[in-house]
Amino acid sequence: MQAWSKQEFEQKLREKSDLYHIHHPFHLMMHKGQCSEQQVRGWVANRFYYQINIPVKDAAILANCRDIETRREWIQRIIDHDGSMHDDTLGGIEAWLRLGEAVGLNRQELLEERHLLPGVRFAVDAYVNFARRATWQEAACSSLTEMFAPEIHQSRLDSWPSNYPWIDQRGLKYFQMRLSQARRDVNHGLAITLDHFTTREQQEHALNILQFKLDILWSMLDAMTMAYHFEQPPYSHMDPRPICHRGIA
Repeated sequence: MQAWSKQEFEQKLREKSDLYHIHHPFHLMMHKGQCSEQQVRGWVANRFYYQINIPVKDAAILANCRDIETRREWIQRIIDHDGSMHDDTLGGIEAWLRLGEAVGLNRQELLEERHLLPGVRFAVDAYVNFARRATWQEAACSSLTEMFAPEIHQSRLDSWPSNYPWIDQRGLKYFQMRLSQARRDVNHGLAITLDHFTTREQQEHALNILQFKLDILWSMLDAMTMAYHFEQPPYSHMDPRPICHRGIA
């Protein structure tokens, strides 16, 4: 089979946006202002596990990368999330902790992962393990869900203030930060992918990698839907109090 041109290949990658978790029923419900306070807190608490693992994933990519120019650019992603010791730039993890406080969670319960669902842990850990074992180019390709991220961040900035007025808007800083960061990161990750995956077989492999990452994000929301929408959290048969209600009342 003949390889796609770079333009055709990029279009194939971007067409995966139809499967981005912005279309998940839980996210649609949240966008429409239909989530309860408990459901919003559950989402924030579980997404925090994803946030704290992003720099771990990026460190794994750096560990596998022998290209100095790529490392020089990719390391900015870790700084974006961890923050810097040399200035007062707000890191993504700290920004998410402030989001947690804005929705009524305290920092300690987030850091202690008190509300983390096993399905979310499993999905995020699978992503980190993939980044450790894959080539750095494959792992970079998996990051291309960031092509679709600005839309989802903007949708929260647009809808949350009116739909969830009980949330302190100062806690929305994370979404504002990621609008520009994600666009910058996409340019780098996309260039790596278009340059490395050049045969048709490699290009189809790249599409499968991107699909794997989309599956990760979708599966996280599946776990949250069961716990917070259908009120069937894991192992709830062992305790008359639903697990998802503990500490998120």
